[in-house]
Amino acid sequence: MKKVIIALLSCCFIIGCSTDTTVVFPNKITVEGDAFVDEYGREVILHGINVVNKNPKDQYLYKGGPEFYKLLKQQGFNSIRFVIIWDGVEPEPGVYNDDYLAEIDKRIEWAAANDLFVVLDMHQDLFSIKYADGAPEWATITDGKEHTTGAIWSDAYMLSEAVQTAFDHFWNNTPAPDGMGIQDHYAKAWKHVAKRYANNPHVIGYDIMNEPFAGSSAKMVMEAMLTAYGELVYKTQGKTLSEEQIMMIWADQRSRTKALDLLSTEENYAYVIDALYAFNAGFESTHLQAMYQRVANEIREVDQKSILFLEHSYFSNMGVRSSIERVRLKNGQPDPLVAYAPHGYDLVTDTKDAAGARSERVNFIYKRIKEKGEQLKMPVWLGEWGAYYSHGEEIVPVAQYAVSLIEKYKFGQAYWSYDPGTEKKAYFTHALLRPYPAYTNGRILSYGFNRETAVFEMVWKENAGTKEATMVFIPEVERINKSELPAGSVLKALKGTRHGWLLIQPTGRVETRTLKLNLN
Repeated sequence: MKKVIIALLSCCFIIGCSTDTTVVFPNKITVEGDAFVDEYGREVILHGINVVNKNPKDQYLYKGGPEFYKLLKQQGFNSIRFVIIWDGVEPEPGVYNDDYLAEIDKRIEWAAANDLFVVLDMHQDLFSIKYADGAPEWATITDGKEHTTGAIWSDAYMLSEAVQTAFDHFWNNTPAPDGMGIQDHYAKAWKHVAKRYANNPHVIGYDIMNEPFAGSSAKMVMEAMLTAYGELVYKTQGKTLSEEQIMMIWADQRSRTKALDLLSTEENYAYVIDALYAFNAGFESTHLQAMYQRVANEIREVDQKSILFLEHSYFSNMGVRSSIERVRLKNGQPDPLVAYAPHGYDLVTDTKDAAGARSERVNFIYKRIKEKGEQLKMPVWLGEWGAYYSHGEEIVPVAQYAVSLIEKYKFGQAYWSYDPGTEKKAYFTHALLRPYPAYTNGRILSYGFNRETAVFEMVWKENAGTKEATMVFIPEVERINKSELPAGSVLKALKGTRHGWLLIQPTGRVETRTLKLNLN
């Protein structure tokens, strides 16, 4: 049944003749080939943001109420990546906290009331709540190893034997206190969650694990990376660095940032990053793929309609080629409802030098993501990118460049992450807030917004059998020169904002259409 939202819309400007002036938001999103589509067959661009609270004192629940989700809709979002925590779901072995899930129910309802689709992300950082967030303590087996931290929080992945050992036990499915393997517990926790939301169309799928990390074998990655870096220094500068000198460079944040200057060309960056491929492929094709299949089997017992979002490994965040594959159904056939859910971060992310992210490295990372999505024949949903936090004007060029690649490659995406006041930040108003084709009658061939010229362009091949309008989100709708709009199109402004939707009525024919708008 069509979901027609009229009460939230005002300021209707009708251009030419139109047979339908209502905004028809979808009720369902699924996968068709390498695209997300709604129930009307329109291609969907998931434009989202991460909603997260990792604090157990808040029961891992983001504090924003219904007005928060209304704000997200007003800013043009059509989806969220909603973080859930294993410790919140299963605080004791086999005991599920349905009070926690009931609170999540409320937030999903608030999102749905504002036409926001939800991807549930079982989040972890450093594996466990003992070190950051994720697994409950009963599932954190460290063999008494020491936890060591570094200059930034993520350094502990490579430094902490406790974190590495906890991951080792997870990949090995070591028994929990009740005798069941901890990975089996994880899979069944996902089954419990999926059973609850299997028939909720606004929960479009499940992000099975955030940034999977290999464990203690990852020490080989650091060795390979430092060796390759030393070789690159010799190759480009004729200098020979000792192992100790290289370690000292990478142990200090300031010297590490300076060293990254050498990795500012795609050729040099690839030389170092590709040294990690063999290790990464070994981990992803064995431990990670097996875990994904285990979880998929459990989820598909109770939910055959939702999308499974598969992330690559932690190391692939920086452009190491991924080797994950599509999971399969119980009958051995490829599961058609799967999406590739990578993260893309430059090496300076989470440091004070984040504004120094190099376009060459970011382009390299996003290009690798695009190539993997094509190889998998899946839609790509960039589940995390950005992390610009409190940065000001200095981060805007970095954000704008990332957005230009997201548009070029037609990625769905969820910016990391929302904090109170994010919508007022320079990187938001000058990069994230932009026109985009949320729901397109047919298939998008290309789209993009040129910030310098303030021109939005879109090319799409329209379907003959789809009657619903193409919907393009437009910030500050009053900037549009209405004489440029296609005949029969409609502008509708969102109540309480300067933003709104452009509805482009279909022609009823299979044809390639173009849209060019000057938003000066």
